[in-house]
Amino acid sequence: MASTAPSDSDIQTTSRGFCCTLCHVNLPNLPSVDQHVKGRKHRTLSTVRSTRKSHEERSVFVSGIKPEISQTDLTEYFQQFGAVTDVIVDKDRGVYAIVQFGESESIQAALSCVEHRLKGLKLRVKPREKKEFKLIPKKKNDPQNLQRIFDRLKPELCQLPSVDSQMKFIVERLQLGENEKKARGLVVQLLQEVFVEFFPDSQILLFGSSVNTFGFHSCDLDLFLDLENTKTFQAKAKTSTEQAGEGMSDDGRSEDSILSDIDLSTASPAEVLELVATILRRCVPSVHKVHVVSTARLPVVKFHHRELNLQGDITLNNRLGVRNTRFLQLLSGVEERLRPLVFAIRYWARQKQLAGNPSGAGPLLNNYALTLLMVFFLQNSQPAVLPTVDQLRDMACEEEECVIEGWNCTFPSQPIAVQPSKNTQDLCSLLAGFFSFYAHFDFASSVISLREGRALPVASFLSQDKDDERMQDGQPSKSDPHRPKVGPLNLLDPFELSHNVAGNLNERSLRNFQKECQEAEKYCRSLRYQRKSTKGKSWGLVRLFAPPGDVQQAEPEQLVISIPFNSASLPEVLRKELHSAGDGFRQLWFQKVCSAVEIVLRTVLKCHLDASAAAVLSEDSAVGVEEMETTASSLNDSTQSVESLSESSPQCAAAAGAKRPLSSGSDSSVSPHGKKPRLARRGKPEFPLWTCVQKHIVWLGRRKVRRELMKDTDCRPEGSCMELESQVSASIAEKEPELKEPLEFKVCPQMVGGTENTRALLKLRPSSDEAGIFQDFFHFLEAFLPKMVETLLEKGAGSA
Repeated sequence: MASTAPSDSDIQTTSRGFCCTLCHVNLPNLPSVDQHVKGRKHRTLSTVRSTRKSHEERSVFVSGIKPEISQTDLTEYFQQFGAVTDVIVDKDRGVYAIVQFGESESIQAALSCVEHRLKGLKLRVKPREKKEFKLIPKKKNDPQNLQRIFDRLKPELCQLPSVDSQMKFIVERLQLGENEKKARGLVVQLLQEVFVEFFPDSQILLFGSSVNTFGFHSCDLDLFLDLENTKTFQAKAKTSTEQAGEGMSDDGRSEDSILSDIDLSTASPAEVLELVATILRRCVPSVHKVHVVSTARLPVVKFHHRELNLQGDITLNNRLGVRNTRFLQLLSGVEERLRPLVFAIRYWARQKQLAGNPSGAGPLLNNYALTLLMVFFLQNSQPAVLPTVDQLRDMACEEEECVIEGWNCTFPSQPIAVQPSKNTQDLCSLLAGFFSFYAHFDFASSVISLREGRALPVASFLSQDKDDERMQDGQPSKSDPHRPKVGPLNLLDPFELSHNVAGNLNERSLRNFQKECQEAEKYCRSLRYQRKSTKGKSWGLVRLFAPPGDVQQAEPEQLVISIPFNSASLPEVLRKELHSAGDGFRQLWFQKVCSAVEIVLRTVLKCHLDASAAAVLSEDSAVGVEEMETTASSLNDSTQSVESLSESSPQCAAAAGAKRPLSSGSDSSVSPHGKKPRLARRGKPEFPLWTCVQKHIVWLGRRKVRRELMKDTDCRPEGSCMELESQVSASIAEKEPELKEPLEFKVCPQMVGGTENTRALLKLRPSSDEAGIFQDFFHFLEAFLPKMVETLLEKGAGSA
């Protein structure tokens, strides 16, 4: 069928589909273009662009002013030409301004005036420059900037004699220099002097990358504004004022203080942060781009220091963050190998685009999570390189006991109190071990605990029921109703056990991280990683740090739809059912997914399905399949058919094992075939193979048909109702003619989860595609099928 070119002027056709020049987003097909154009990001940027264009058409640029000319002076002067809606004055130097009128006719009146004079100054007025609207990404996360840094480091890295020396060189080049530390200290000192005038006895504390020994050049300036002493001062001042019956305290500090307008004991964090933002805007030189992010887990005031080109964050209630910083300082002092390893992993993750969320929000790993992943690996090395948090607690003396917000945060204050590790591995071996450790780590069934130094079973987190005994030592003294957010990667904070440090990651981010670990694991076994090239070629960290595209990558997976195990999206009844299954929860979940997939293909999309006795998806992988009967009326009945199928033939489990990556054992020389007996003992479920025939193009025009069927009385999202989606397919099949040559394709579901992140993979391969429509159908299924499976799982669990 012929495709229609998009009408939006921001959408351009490319060799691989389409590209939105406004949002800098690549789009594979027309349905995704339609979805993007109607999405929030595109509509927001379009509105911002229109607003800015309107402002430019009603504004003039005024120069020749001096700092003593105020915004009010300019407003009063230019009101003679028309209503003035806004005046923006240069904050730092005060030598120019932009005057915005309510009507465009006012601009002509202002420009037609021969001479403008204000307080003896001759002003120069001209039309505001028209600039093309562009979305500019944050520079510090720009891959091109990272590439320039990498290009500068490459020649020197290649000349070093060993990987260990390369890692130490990376630390020397990327760590914060003494001048940077002094500059940051001066900023903190300036902020302290300013804030103490408004918040008496307050204190600004530096934490995070700037002081935890793992800071890169240009890392953010993380600050904690401690107002506890200010609250005490305010309470005393209030008591003194009431006793004296006057409008000020005995020392007179509260009369002009900002505290006269706010009661810190009752004010919300958002109200206090707004005051902090106001102080930054009005009283701190070189600070701009100040804004409050009240929706973050910990509300924060963000700002930018122009002179130092430094991004800063100020939080109010973050004593745990300060304690975490001291914890990392201790570990760095205990084990000198930690810093080079963390620097290498963080730089590797940024090069591979696995870390570095713009503006602090996004689905990628953050630096703190990467550091904790390295610490956890070192806790599990043989012998252990670092002790667990529980072991550190036992090493602390009574005076070092620390409890913050009910969480036990006790550890020794000095590295000398910790026994040195007996592990003698060099940096080269430990870095390779990190990649091997996480290349096949079972993230789906694990919750990483640095406190215990082991992976806790995720099944115990699936139910909402309390399990006080599991974390008795780390449980807060007060009753805490919160559990960590369970997601694709579950990494508990060392102290705040209700906080999943990697809770922002999505399935794709984790998949990319594990895939890059697998690629790095393979490379670290080669001589090009371990030995310096005698021919001057890239070796060691140089090839490891190469960004995607610089080295030949394995062929990407194609025509595979991934349905991840996401416990957070499952209904409570099903979560309890999986919890009851214990270690067998993966197989139970996979059986339900297979049943749901068959229902979607057969009942919702009206495909003719045939479960063949045997079929071959590739030349080296044969999958034996028995007849499978599935009833669409009940997911539980369908599950029984898959269970009976899993007992019929063991061939598919072996085939899946043949496709697995290399072993995740500590010995990198072990063959991946060593994994097969262990996997076989776990009783992997059988994988069915369906041959599907589709006679109608049921994926085109679904949105329009859905609106007609609902008659604008409902606004359910696509994939949220099986009955409605079935009616949509039936309506399209009734109105549209059949394909002359039906589309025939094979679907082989497989579960990956013994040594990888648990998910169901649906491998699709066309058998007959005379009309050339399989790719379009596949792109539709990529989004539609996982949504429908989630809907059916919820329905099936509810009727269990």
